[in-house]
Amino acid sequence: MTEASINGLSPRQLHAKAWADEYELIDRQLSPLGLRAMKELHLARANTVIDVGCGTGQTILQLAERVGEKGLIYGVDIAEELLTVANQRTSHLKRVQLINADAQALELPSHSADAIFSRFGVMAFDDPIVAFSNFHRLLKPDGRIAFCCWRAFSDNELDRFPLLAAGFRSPSDETPFSFADADYVRNVLASAGFKDIEIAAYDEAVTSGGVDAMTRVLLSVGPLGKIARENPAAKLAAEPKLREGLISLGNGPSVALAASVWIVSAVA
Repeated sequence: MTEASINGLSPRQLHAKAWADEYELIDRQLSPLGLRAMKELHLARANTVIDVGCGTGQTILQLAERVGEKGLIYGVDIAEELLTVANQRTSHLKRVQLINADAQALELPSHSADAIFSRFGVMAFDDPIVAFSNFHRLLKPDGRIAFCCWRAFSDNELDRFPLLAAGFRSPSDETPFSFADADYVRNVLASAGFKDIEIAAYDEAVTSGGVDAMTRVLLSVGPLGKIARENPAAKLAAEPKLREGLISLGNGPSVALAASVWIVSAVA
């Protein structure tokens, strides 16, 4: 029996709850990767930006620093639980609007945004070409899109190490790696009307802190986290194995694993 049936929550709801519970540690881990993609937007003061898959709001805060008080940010996420946290974190910003919606069908005026950004929020669309065509519609003629997405599972120590340490060989869900093929990503963007497409490999060692913090995060999100969330028995068995594996890397104030992503940018 899975945790989903025990608690009456769907896998998507379990994922959102895990993210909301551990958002501070997850933000510490993912922030460097998102910031690297954000550079490609070349944002200016008073820009209008759409944050696709804004989650609990860290990227909204980072975007707000760049566009200033006159800038406008739409934070879009399909998980209401995450937007509740985002609202708490961004309520002091007058020019932020949070939208609970599937970004693939986001209904905002055409040519209304200077930029669209996403930190790992674009890999799960039912029809990526439809989604990116909608993003193209939303952007001004010279608007830019930039996002980071995971490269292959085999390239990502951050995902591979915990799974193998816990005794699993492969992810139970390949969705997070659906953009692992750069040629496929390029074709999606080109089919949606984008030009000047740039896709660059980027690697960085990331951390949520020491062994305790990393154990909490890796048992909550990522490939191992998905298995653990949906099967309490698997989580119970995986935790000591994961902890032992992380200790083998060093038991200092931070334990880092290498993340491998694509930094993707294009012009409308």
